[in-house]
Amino acid sequence: MINTIYLRRASKVIVNRRQNPEPVSKTHLATALKNIAQLGFTFSPPLMHAVRTMSQEEFASFYDGLVADLKVMVGAHVPYTPMYPDFPVQVMEETDAELYLNAVYHYLTLNLPEGEPADRPPLPDEAALKVIDLGSKAEFNATIRRLIQAKGSISETDQKDIDAAIEYAEPHELDDLLPDEIPFKENAGFVAASLIKHDKANLHLIGKYFKTATDVLRLAAAWSDGDVSLAQATRFRKFKRRERRLLLGLLEQCGGQIAEDMLRYKERWVRLGEILHPSEYGARFKRCGEAFDILRNDKPLTTWGGSVELAFQYRNVWTLIDLLTRRPGELARRLDHLLRSTEYTDYVALAFGEVADQVSTPVLLQVKKHFACRHEPRGLRVFFPKGNAAKAYAIPDERPEIDAAVCEEIMALCEKALLKRFAELPPLGKTYVDERLRRYNVPFSQRSASKALRTIVRGSRLPMGEGDTVRFFTWWKEGMVDGKPTGRVDIDLSAVMYDRDWNYVEHISYTNLRSSKYRAVHSGDIVSAPQGACEFIDLHIPSVVDYGGRYVVASLHSYTSQPYCDLPECFAGWMMRKKPGSGEIFEPKTVANKIDITADTQIAIPVILDLVERTVIWTDLSLTRYPHYVNNVEGNQKGMVLMGKAMTKLRKPDLYDLFMLHAKARGELVDTPEQAEAVFSVEHGVTPYDIELIMAEYMA
Repeated sequence: MINTIYLRRASKVIVNRRQNPEPVSKTHLATALKNIAQLGFTFSPPLMHAVRTMSQEEFASFYDGLVADLKVMVGAHVPYTPMYPDFPVQVMEETDAELYLNAVYHYLTLNLPEGEPADRPPLPDEAALKVIDLGSKAEFNATIRRLIQAKGSISETDQKDIDAAIEYAEPHELDDLLPDEIPFKENAGFVAASLIKHDKANLHLIGKYFKTATDVLRLAAAWSDGDVSLAQATRFRKFKRRERRLLLGLLEQCGGQIAEDMLRYKERWVRLGEILHPSEYGARFKRCGEAFDILRNDKPLTTWGGSVELAFQYRNVWTLIDLLTRRPGELARRLDHLLRSTEYTDYVALAFGEVADQVSTPVLLQVKKHFACRHEPRGLRVFFPKGNAAKAYAIPDERPEIDAAVCEEIMALCEKALLKRFAELPPLGKTYVDERLRRYNVPFSQRSASKALRTIVRGSRLPMGEGDTVRFFTWWKEGMVDGKPTGRVDIDLSAVMYDRDWNYVEHISYTNLRSSKYRAVHSGDIVSAPQGACEFIDLHIPSVVDYGGRYVVASLHSYTSQPYCDLPECFAGWMMRKKPGSGEIFEPKTVANKIDITADTQIAIPVILDLVERTVIWTDLSLTRYPHYVNNVEGNQKGMVLMGKAMTKLRKPDLYDLFMLHAKARGELVDTPEQAEAVFSVEHGVTPYDIELIMAEYMA
């Protein structure tokens, strides 16, 4: 289990070196490397040396587990049987009548048309192999510790990895895993719940992580397998007496007026109170009893939040400045609203400057970027609401303008506070920062991020790699989930092409298997998947661009209306191919990325392609089904165009700016990575894929 996590997160594995009378032979090692090269991987020299200290039996077990993990990572663990086994040539050469009759036959019988795959020439594509390195248990624990220390929300996959690390940790290893402070409170709630679940927690160990009533509510939610972000209500479990005492004890020790904090989630606290029975411990947990009494009996209590809203309503700027400076983070988040509400913007900026050094790094970075882009004509405002579903909302940007000088002053105040903070960290020495990092966004919230071969931050732009043809793929399976049958499951893979102004050009889907304008083709519509099913789409980039196309929105539609979270398995990805008719239709070593589709929605948009710039815009988004149409690409054009425009114009803090701030504050900039002691780039040193490292150590 540990190696499975370590391999996926860091491309490393742990090998216990030992002396064996019959170590692994060079022939066995060479054969193993040849086999995993077909999956797109190889060993580093230190790992080659380490595995040769294993016995033949140990290596066989290690190799079997490694190959199984690698196959899952690239999507090669399942069989691929498309409707047309000689895709793409077969679809391009069939007559319209044959394609139509084959589809009707499949829809009526659920059987695939008869046909044998033609001989395919060998794959000429020489993909660069991903290197698997030798790691250690100490390094693995450090990786998990950084994940726990992240300054933003983490994904469900991250949570499962932390939970597994805690479960398998020896008692003495907990000190290596657990930091003294967990900055992001959602993470604190989940980690404490995991420790409790595995009987490794006590009030002394986890008490330091809980400062407010909401922190305790998050723990109760996580302990009940609910939403630790509190975006959705949780059905709380029936806590045992000792568990109730633990929760009430944590609540009792919280500072400040706990009743005010509890009022933020009043109804949930009332329900939780019915389970905790605080009145039974009135003498022991007096503050808890008083707080629950206020909530249950609706006793009057003046709150900070209520005062702020009232001041905004009456545009009382002086009261707002007084109230918001007491909570600098809230002042930063509502700064734009406050500046739009008054003509005394100089005083607002002055007040922000006095407390900016108390605002968290993630918030300062976002405020700085927000005001840097405040005057750009974008047309749309994009919101990613809190929750586990990867959804986005876009609305017209109708905010009044803010004076450019004020925006510049706010940006300067943010930068000054950040530079001062970063200067207190250990020196970097000579530092190289890659310009290409401008295309990669800073990881603030990974809560809804999907599990992928290589996870990246939503909105980032990746180079497409070599090859003129991009091949999208999806695989799904119907069956039993939590003891309930899914019924027939039909997932449709589609690709919609737009020009540079987001005008529709054409689409490829089950309703249009091949283009009459350029080289684009679909592998055929499969509508049932008891043993698993797959679909592919090939797009020849030059032919699309020559015809005037630029953007391609790749999408998956659950035609039979099951949300993806209710399927046994569903994933999608893409490959870059030079000669699409060669090799197998699914070639693992050409997989650029593979992403698990698990959202509680029926439409998924994993990526958008910019064919002119040859970049992949990582979207990992879900759409709500449009209620007046069947769930296919034609019925959701409006939502796709809106999301496409929003994601291609999205402006978020990027890694180049973040690392440049660190370089200015505690390093000496150099022109090449060879000159540097600290490297920040796309391929070497700290990369955009080191998400837990960035969130833990560079957003302090």
